[in-house]
Formats: sequence, structure tokens, C-alpha cells
Amino acid sequence: MFNSKFGSIPKFYVRAPGRVNIIGEHIDYCGYSVLPMAVEQDMLIAVEPVKTHTLKLANTNPLYPDFTTSASNIQIDKTKPLWHNYFLCGFKGIQEHFGLSNLTGMNCLVDGNIPPSSGLSSSSALVCCAGLVTLTVLGMNLSKVELAEICAKSERYIGTEGGGMDQSISFLAEEGTAKLIEFSPLRATNVKLPSGAVFVIANSCVEMNKAATSHYNIRVMECRLAAKLLAKYKNLQWDKVLRLEEVQAKLGVSLEEMLLVTEDALHSEPYSPEEICRCLGISLEELRTQILSPNTQDVLIFKLYQRAKHVFSEAARVLQFKKICEEAPDNTVQLLGELMNQSHVSCRDMYECSCPELDQLVDICRKFGALGSRLTGAGWGGCTVSIVSADKLPSFLENVHKAYYQRSDDCLAPEKQSLFATKPGGGALVFLEA
Repeated sequence: MFNSKFGSIPKFYVRAPGRVNIIGEHIDYCGYSVLPMAVEQDMLIAVEPVKTHTLKLANTNPLYPDFTTSASNIQIDKTKPLWHNYFLCGFKGIQEHFGLSNLTGMNCLVDGNIPPSSGLSSSSALVCCAGLVTLTVLGMNLSKVELAEICAKSERYIGTEGGGMDQSISFLAEEGTAKLIEFSPLRATNVKLPSGAVFVIANSCVEMNKAATSHYNIRVMECRLAAKLLAKYKNLQWDKVLRLEEVQAKLGVSLEEMLLVTEDALHSEPYSPEEICRCLGISLEELRTQILSPNTQDVLIFKLYQRAKHVFSEAARVLQFKKICEEAPDNTVQLLGELMNQSHVSCRDMYECSCPELDQLVDICRKFGALGSRLTGAGWGGCTVSIVSADKLPSFLENVHKAYYQRSDDCLAPEKQSLFATKPGGGALVFLEA
């Protein structure tokens, strides 16, 4: 296909995997550890560097049109999250990191088998893949950690205020193990998953594009505002605080104690912008220009108590999950399942990032033998992840397929019917032609 598009053959190939977040939802951008694993599905790019300064992008999927631009003048349109803009994020991130203006051109053909807008991080995998492609064409070197940090930062060019989990696992993943990913400084620790269990991913068939909706960025802002109000309540320098984890670190208390502080400091009724200004002693103009992001300036209510409660309780569940995996008691799988179930309830009720289809799919998965099931990824659509005893897998897959996919109109298209067991896959790679 590369030959038919460009009349030549690629010099090398790059792959970057998608990921499933087993537990730790919406807490990476609050500074807390998460527990993802790479999936076997990935993005693949075939690359040929060219002498011109033109970047030509094509996709094996006819739904995604070809795109050509000057390599020296990268413009990323935040208003429309088109597929090629994710490639440009990775390209521009590397370009800016090295301070280069006159970049070599290339012909690239992109292929991927991560279901789009499904919460398995297809967009971040494309950003990471493009970053690694650009680095390879330039003949430069960076560590995996540096690459992950550059790609996490550059994905924000498209307007998504992500936290860095997706890019980190795409580069740092190793086959056969999940990873506890910690931030500032970024590091990854192996977490051995129980051998008698498998993780099954099921697509709800409801697509959610983080960059095309405001739900995600509003949650990021609610967490930031909650951090500032908690810091003010505890007489900390609130104007410097951006993340909930910073408040905990400055107070030097446990996550359980942070939940108690939240109960004392915040009320469960939504906050108006005016009330937030009164609490912080600032004007509406200061709130809009100095704290809120452009796409959250018109939001009328902020649910600070609910978001903070979710973040602190979810951060504690991640640490419990890792501890159970390390200690491996007899009922490991059962205990891990319970934590996943608690996580889904918190995502649904406190963070409000589920949807009726995800809740229905979680119920079906539990009904047919999942010991735990939860939404994974940003939510509002996308996938669930379930922990299932290995011996129950065949009947589980068959029953869930019948109960959810055969009677849901949205899921009639076979390519949407993603229901598969996965094991931890490896990270991003460059394949050089012999």
C-alpha cells in the first residue's frame, strides 16, 4: 500500500501500543500513580525520509483522508481533532524539544488496530508513534522517559489536558507485566498480575473523543479548583497549587486523611464561579484569566467535593491493588475484582464519567462471571475492563457477546464488536529494514 501511495518503499517502521488502564482513572493529571498495561493492539507507521521539506501523511483506513503540509510550518487545529493532527502533535513535540526549524520531510503511511474513541488510547499511541518516527528520522537519541514526557506535553497542542499515563505506558511497557506509573519524576515499576486471571476488554460502541468534548477538561479544572480550595482551607499557598497530590504532599498526611479534610473543607452542593471567588478572595476576572482554561471559562457549576473524593479514594485503590498483587493472597483475584467494582461506582457516581451503555455492559460482565468490571479510559463511552478467572473465559466471552452485542443496534457493525482477552504487551519499537 505504501508503494501504491508514494511509488517507493519505506525505510523503517515504528509501532506504539494502545493501553488499558486496569485501575486509577482520572487521577494521573492530579499527580497520582496509575496502573495500566499495554495491549497487543497498536499503531504502526511506515516511513520514508525525503529530501523535500514536505510531510505527506496517508492512512490505510479510507475513512481518514490523506494530508500534506510543510514540515517547517506545523499548524494544529484545536477546533477539529482530525486524525493527522495527532501525528502533528508528536512531530511538533520533537521539533520543539530540539529547537529545530528546518525539518526534513517524510512520507508516512499509518495503520492501526486500536478501536478509535474507545478509551484504549489510540490517539496517544499515534502521538507517541509520530514522536518516535520524527526522532528516528532526525537520527537523535532520547530515553524512553524523556520521549514519554515530550509526547505527553505535545498532545496538549490538540487541547486535551491529559496527565501523561497513556504516553508513559506506550513507551515504558514490557511484555508480561502491568506497570505502576508514578509522576514527577516519571518512573514505572513492574506489577505482576495473578496467573489464574485474564483481563477482558469490551467496547460499549459509544465513541467518545476527549478533544472534541469539554467533559474531560472540565473535570481537570474541577480537580484544580478543589486543590486550591483545600490548600486555602489549610492555610497553604493556594495560588501555587495545581494538583490534589500537591496538597497531600504539603500536608504530609495519608489519602484517608485527605478524604476527611475534603469532608470538612468542601460541601457537596455544586460551586458557582462567584462562590469560588469568595472562597479564594479573588475577582471573577482573575478566576477566568488566571485559573480557568479557555474552554472552561463559561462553565456555571463546578462539583469540587465529588471530584476530590473520587481522586483520593481512587489513588488509594491503586496502591491497594499493587499491594494485593505483591502479597498474592489466596483470594487475590476476588480482592482485585472488588477494587475494580469500587472504582466503577466512584467513576459513575462521584466523577460522573460513565454512561448508561457502560453501566449496562459492566452489569452484564459481572452477571456472566467477571469478578470485577469497570469503565476504562476517560469514560463517557469507550470500553470496560473486567477481571475473569482463566477457566471461565470461553463461556464469559460467549455470554457477554450474546447479551450485549447481538441486541444493541449501535454494535451491529462487526468492527465495533471489540470483545477480547488481553495480556500485557510490549512498548514502542522501531523496526529497521534489513
